[in-house]
Amino acid sequence: MEIKILTPQDAEAYYILRLEALLNSPDSFATLYEDALDSPIEKTRANLASDHAVTFGAFADGKLIGNMTLIRQSIPKMRHKATIVAVYVSPAHRRKGIADRLMEELLAYAARWEGIEQLDLMVASENLPARNLYLRFGFEHYGTEVRAMKSGDRYIDEDLMVKFLN
Repeated sequence: MEIKILTPQDAEAYYILRLEALLNSPDSFATLYEDALDSPIEKTRANLASDHAVTFGAFADGKLIGNMTLIRQSIPKMRHKATIVAVYVSPAHRRKGIADRLMEELLAYAARWEGIEQLDLMVASENLPARNLYLRFGFEHYGTEVRAMKSGDRYIDEDLMVKFLN
């Protein structure tokens, strides 16, 4: 397995994995599968070229099987913070330490990103494997957004978590 930072040249592979994530784990993401289908690949390329975000990809046999994105806040008074989003590993590759490897790379990168002091994330309260991943890496739960998302008539709460880097 190889972990690398995704570039605009990886846009198609990322787009395919993103659609898989939205189909397999719809309660973990705010984006709807149908909306992602309508989004042009150029938008994905632009996102992967952003100066304010970095996406890590895990590859097995040349195929993208997992990802994790770090987005830095751009507002001057909030530039000390970055948010982790879009975390996903294909079901066939879970429980093999891939999410741990992605998180290790992301945390190492965040520690070198000048001025970043704090990492934030939100995770569906019922997503225990993801919550446990974040807890293992030192994230702390500091609140819950009740009814953060709504899918049909069902509400999804999200836990708010933070990790201070210094």
